[in-house]
Amino acid sequence: MSAVFENARSSDAQKKIPLLADADFNRVFARHGGREVDAAEFLADVFALAARLPEARYTLNLCTQRYHFLVAFCAAVVAGQANLLPPSRAPQLLAEMLRAYPNHYVLTDEDTALADTRVIDVRDTLSSEADRKFFTNVSIAADQLVAIGFTSGSTGAPKANRKTWGGFCASSALNLAALATTTGETFNILATVPPQHMFGMELSVLLPLRSRAAIHDSQPLLPADIAAALAGMPAPRVLVTTPFHLRALHESGVALPALAAVVTATAPLSTELAAAVEARFATQVIELFGSTETCVIAQRRTALGEAWSLYDAVELHPQPDGTLASAAHFAEPTVLQDIVELLPGRRFNLRGRNSDLLEIAGKRASLADLTRRLLAIDGVLDGVVFQLDAESDCAGVRRIAALVVAPDLDEAQILDALRATIDPAFLPRPLRRVDALPRNATGKLPRAALLAAL
Repeated sequence: MSAVFENARSSDAQKKIPLLADADFNRVFARHGGREVDAAEFLADVFALAARLPEARYTLNLCTQRYHFLVAFCAAVVAGQANLLPPSRAPQLLAEMLRAYPNHYVLTDEDTALADTRVIDVRDTLSSEADRKFFTNVSIAADQLVAIGFTSGSTGAPKANRKTWGGFCASSALNLAALATTTGETFNILATVPPQHMFGMELSVLLPLRSRAAIHDSQPLLPADIAAALAGMPAPRVLVTTPFHLRALHESGVALPALAAVVTATAPLSTELAAAVEARFATQVIELFGSTETCVIAQRRTALGEAWSLYDAVELHPQPDGTLASAAHFAEPTVLQDIVELLPGRRFNLRGRNSDLLEIAGKRASLADLTRRLLAIDGVLDGVVFQLDAESDCAGVRRIAALVVAPDLDEAQILDALRATIDPAFLPRPLRRVDALPRNATGKLPRAALLAAL
């Protein structure tokens, strides 16, 4: 075996976990380039790329196609390197990330150039048939650092979160257990979310590695493209998407082939939309709850109620500044900004976020509730209410603002409609109409983009 794999080895005293949980090398692992790729070919691609990687500590994984990302991710892991998973491709953010993590290089599947950085195109390796012969189901030390994920920046600057192979595997086992009763042992995944986002990582990268699930390599966003990709996959099919994309899919009127399940996360899903999707597509909508810090920790069938079911081995402890989450596979207990109400039977309700609560003139409200009331206005297609950074008066109260997509309404009409449902102290000023909200690939709204749009 090449010396490049020496970094992936650990002493026999350390716990090791196989790269692929299922040792059936003949099983379909991915649908890539219009054909089926079995697990043996995938592993051969991983080792062919790993043999060409430079000695480094980090790789910035910018691969956009899911199969390429999986090969790049696993090749870096096999070589003992950690994948940097950027929340966006903004040039300034990438430059700051590379400065913060020296001894790096970039893996990509597009024409990419970054100043003073070595860039490796994974497509060059995958096109070389002669080098795709050797494969093995290598085992990885459980405590090996394999990725550093970053928060989306929706509440401020992105924050780094270190992920070990053992932690990823433990979290993936919990996700698989939550889906198994609906999907069965073998299923096929189509995801509309990027693999660099932690939700995309867990459901479209780790699940194929840690189960018998097969992944489709595309990332369709338009309803017609989603329908076409699903039609090219055998049943049982699982669609991994966001509430934002799910609403667009439902409202498009497009027909879909049979779905075993729709799995969604990244933003709150309404009971009404979940029920409408289940009825229209004859499926089950499973909503996942978690964070970049913790990965997924709970799930619910949203159409049936608001209560969440906590994953086994995860504990929640409400406290004044949010909720302390702990589990054996966490690096350390994590304080979530979410405020929870614990219920019997390891269930809980979400009661907003600590950073979401507002208090003005002795009155209280939440940004999430104000946004829900804005979206309920007839003629509003999309919108968000948020708080500005600058203080607006001597009492230190920060102004509330809103961005709204409403082609047939003017700003005065929107404010009049809001006055009927909320206290005047919480009316957003300024309120701006825009053609579209600055959502990222997972449907989230980074704070910097909101302020720029305003």
